[in-house]
Amino acid sequence: MKVGVIMGSDSDLAVMKDALETLEKFDIPFETIIASAHRTPEKVHEWVTTAEKRGIEVIIAGAGMAAHLPGVVASLTTLPVIGVPIKGKALEGLDALFSIVQMPPGIPVATVAINGAKNAALLALQILGIKYPEVKQKLLDYKQKMKEEVLKKAEKLETLGYKKYLEG
Repeated sequence: MKVGVIMGSDSDLAVMKDALETLEKFDIPFETIIASAHRTPEKVHEWVTTAEKRGIEVIIAGAGMAAHLPGVVASLTTLPVIGVPIKGKALEGLDALFSIVQMPPGIPVATVAINGAKNAALLALQILGIKYPEVKQKLLDYKQKMKEEVLKKAEKLETLGYKKYLEG
């Protein structure tokens, strides 16, 4: 079991680290690479077409601006591909979001929010959880912990009132 994480530039790493840290938190092996759909297409092709042989079962692809990388990756494999649109300077990430979600029929890419690398990792874990019960259990535990944290905060608000709650 392994997740592949590919990004088009080292500038994407500041966002994609959230996916890597989440995978580490859940003890999921991963490999990561920087490879550009435009500047190093041969490297992308080689990495994607050999991914299954290396044990990769889900790919997370992060890209900004034109964001062709997730679609190119999806065109080269039948593995699930999760696209992470990365916020750029000019259009605040909308260009990347639109590029990733508007895939042609036959080339699906699951897409998370702009800069949503953590959710991309969690979606990858949910996909793996179908096959691996231990991953599913870790996700169930994680969601239970989130629920408990929200309930604790709700109780604190009800007890203190909003003004004292906001004071700290």
